[in-house]
Amino acid sequence: MLEQVERKKRAIALSPERQKEAYYSSIKFANKRMPLQNPNVETKFEKYLANFSFRKQQSYDLHKKAAKHLPKIASILKSYGIPEDFKYIPLIESDMNPSITSHKGAGGYWQFMPATARLYGLKVGGGVDERKDLVKSTHAAARYLKSLYAQFSDWTLVAAAYNVGGGSLKATIRRQGTDDYYKLRLNRETGSYVYKLVSVKQVIENPNKHGYKRYAKLDDKFQNINEQNLL
Repeated sequence: MLEQVERKKRAIALSPERQKEAYYSSIKFANKRMPLQNPNVETKFEKYLANFSFRKQQSYDLHKKAAKHLPKIASILKSYGIPEDFKYIPLIESDMNPSITSHKGAGGYWQFMPATARLYGLKVGGGVDERKDLVKSTHAAARYLKSLYAQFSDWTLVAAAYNVGGGSLKATIRRQGTDDYYKLRLNRETGSYVYKLVSVKQVIENPNKHGYKRYAKLDDKFQNINEQNLL
């Protein structure tokens, strides 16, 4: 009888529903849990997560770029006290291509506008563009992120402000009467920004789960959580 009970418990623990529950409870941005119990948040997250899966990408480029650049970026951000999850911004902003320039003039790894780049210590002009220097631009980005945190005191809002601008986000918060990123009505790009960052984080940290078999490891972060919580 006891053996049957244990088998039943194990079957429940390994069910797809419980696997999903365990996985979703582990998903955080800057050490803050994503509110995936909210159906709207869950639906939106799953949409972007699917976009970054191997099935959709059919390429290992994302993981190759992450392996090459993210350790250096993470180390610099850590020296400023910036949460490690912000290392994924250059993957979202420029796909780690420093030569990309937006139609508005943002450029480099972190897609700085020229004026913002200069404000945070980068040389732009006269044949020099330090936005294309990974180390220098990451130091500038860290200083900028730190200044945004001084304004918002919330890392999720910092990510949104990095995309839309601090002044614009403050005006939206004031107008709508909430500072909850997941409740704010934002433009499409800013409203999807944190979802994209978290989705990239998940496929990089859990390659096996999202189809990147070549990068699969026994120490996938979710696999560890899954075994500890359910097995």
